[in-house]
Amino acid sequence: MRFDILTIFPRIFDSYLKESFLKRAQKKGLVTIVPHDLRNFAIGKHKKVDDKPFGGGPGMVLKVDPILKAVQTIKREKTRGKERVILFSIRGKKLDAKTSRRLARYDRLILVCGRYEGVDERVAEHIADEEISVGDYVLSGGELPALVLMESVCRFVPGFLGKKESLEEFKGSYPTYTRPEVFSPTKGKRWGVPKVLLSGNHKEIEKWRRLS
Repeated sequence: MRFDILTIFPRIFDSYLKESFLKRAQKKGLVTIVPHDLRNFAIGKHKKVDDKPFGGGPGMVLKVDPILKAVQTIKREKTRGKERVILFSIRGKKLDAKTSRRLARYDRLILVCGRYEGVDERVAEHIADEEISVGDYVLSGGELPALVLMESVCRFVPGFLGKKESLEEFKGSYPTYTRPEVFSPTKGKRWGVPKVLLSGNHKEIEKWRRLS
């Protein structure tokens, strides 16, 4: 699976993509992640990717033309299978496990990361296949949502996780414990582990996890 990320801050992804599961997945060839500097697709000497909004208002808006050129250029790099263009927007569909599982069926996702006061609406109308939000709050740009989406989607890519079983098979999460069996932070206090987890009865443990 391949992720192409359109951003004005391509180096913002460096540290996260070089650690943990995403690093191993890239090394194993399970996923390819390519950040693209949107300025490389801008027209003119100054590589301008933003401008003032029509009708007035604060801030700047990312222009439609460099985004279109970037998407067209990326799509010319032929890949097998299906591809989808995603724009991150607070108005978009909330990202959840069902959406991530669906997106994992694509061979390439092109992620458009907005900045400043947003992205020219014509990107949503004519270029993006869908808009996705990671929550009811405002961030400075789409880079963090892109990281969230990539990790969420990659969990459904075969071989990405060490074990096939994952939290998605339950209702999102369940309490977990490890050694020591009893922890005493101060004298007289004992923080223990639920007895069912020490029982060795895997059927009861699974039942407990699903009900927790």
